Amino acid sequence: MSALHKFSQHIKQKGLRATLKKTWKHYVYSHQELLWMERDLVSPIPPHRLKPYPPLQVVAITPENAVAFTRYFGDRVETMAELAREGHTGHMHLDEKGDAVAFIWGAARHYHDRHYYGCWFPVKEGEFFEFGGELSRGYWGTSLSMDLQTDLWKAMLAQGCNKVVDVCEWHNVPALKLHIRTGYEEQGRIMNVYEWFGRWRFFRETRYTGSRLDALRKPERSPATPSVA
Repeated sequence: MSALHKFSQHIKQKGLRATLKKTWKHYVYSHQELLWMERDLVSPIPPHRLKPYPPLQVVAITPENAVAFTRYFGDRVETMAELAREGHTGHMHLDEKGDAVAFIWGAARHYHDRHYYGCWFPVKEGEFFEFGGELSRGYWGTSLSMDLQTDLWKAMLAQGCNKVVDVCEWHNVPALKLHIRTGYEEQGRIMNVYEWFGRWRFFRETRYTGSRLDALRKPERSPATPSVA
């Protein structure tokens, strides 16, 4: 399919304005805001209504067993092996066939994300940087999104860490809501990622006061007032 045909099809499906906006962002200029979040490793997860899931096996990711990603994350096999060789702590959850259906990573030192954003994420003593968490589609909406994290927290706590830090894209509302449900707090810091013409990237950190997530929080229900007959 030619680029012109793809462009025409996208206009029919999304409209001209959305198509031009996406084209500009992809080929000319884009700006991503990554909100820094943090959480301790021992406070319990708040109650949730996520669906249960079938039993899975939690396995540490190594260069040798990264082949388990082939079925659901085929384009990540070498990346998973590479991260394991670098000494980061990775967990994958395997189904009954031995296929990885979810994974997550933790770095107890400064992390250079050359696979996606291209910048450094500094880590203080006692912290670890959580990244790369992902579930295959069949497990979306299940409590695996919580267990995936808490299993990693236990492993990093055993390594001497007491806090998890990570970043979340400002436009990724489902991920931000997951952070709220999991009990994360905002740090008031943003890693800004700028990209020009798909080639040059620039990074800078900015700060803010107050909360940028309050609008996403569910309002607390006030107790029902008994009616008087």
